[in-house]
Amino acid sequence: MTASTADRFRPSRVDFAKFMPQHFKWEREGKVATVTLNRPERKNPLTLESYAELRDTFRDLSYADDIKTVVITGAGGNFCSGGDVHEIIGPLVEMQRKDDMAGLLAFTRMTGDLVKAMRACPQPIVAAVDGVCAGAGSILAMASDLRFGTAKAKVAFLFVRVGLAGADMGACNILPRIIGAGRAAELLYTGRAMDGAEAERWGFFNRLCEPDKVLTEAQAMAKSLADGPTFAHAMTKRCIHQEWNMGIDESIEAEAQAQAICMQTKDYERAYEAFVKKASPVFEGN
Repeated sequence: MTASTADRFRPSRVDFAKFMPQHFKWEREGKVATVTLNRPERKNPLTLESYAELRDTFRDLSYADDIKTVVITGAGGNFCSGGDVHEIIGPLVEMQRKDDMAGLLAFTRMTGDLVKAMRACPQPIVAAVDGVCAGAGSILAMASDLRFGTAKAKVAFLFVRVGLAGADMGACNILPRIIGAGRAAELLYTGRAMDGAEAERWGFFNRLCEPDKVLTEAQAMAKSLADGPTFAHAMTKRCIHQEWNMGIDESIEAEAQAQAICMQTKDYERAYEAFVKKASPVFEGN
């Protein structure tokens, strides 16, 4: 099936060459896209509209063959302070007063759909985290594939502080897999903040960077991944996500099938030919 024929069977999608989102900043450099939460005067809180636009963007990235990796960050020295108190929490309290369970559930499902979209898109996502990373902001970092932070970052899953469960947007499933069940339980029960050093020590951050370098280092990692065998990277991401629900025998079989598929790619052949020539392979993602 040719690429043009395959396109006929895909859903309608964003033209990322002309993409101009309303609720965050979007930049492209080659095969790397950068999403910047851009309300620095409020430490980049999310609104109902920005949640939905982020969800739709990550869904559409599944069909963006020319974008291979994504960086997500925040403007003005902070990552994200969570849901906007006035634009989200206030309306949700009003729904509660009106006993609007359907509205509350629609909101919580919509926010969860953002995490599903981040985990389902084939592009590895690198979070560049500085300053405040709280509530829904901590979830965005958690849902990313890699997290680069700074020593002054403050990561807090603070839902309990507003009378909610720590069980938000998949936190009870994903966070223990990153830092361990006991550590995740402590953060989700107490809502306390981790500083950057603790977040790195516990495995939440892959790397600590200087504040003026965290974004550029995250973008450098994203570019390195984008220059690699991106079909294989997408397969790795899919396997990491899907195998959470598998036993070891199922995982071994799933990975056998995944690897056999990757062995049919031109990138696999390119790597062999480069090895024979004692050269570095140039991957093209197919």
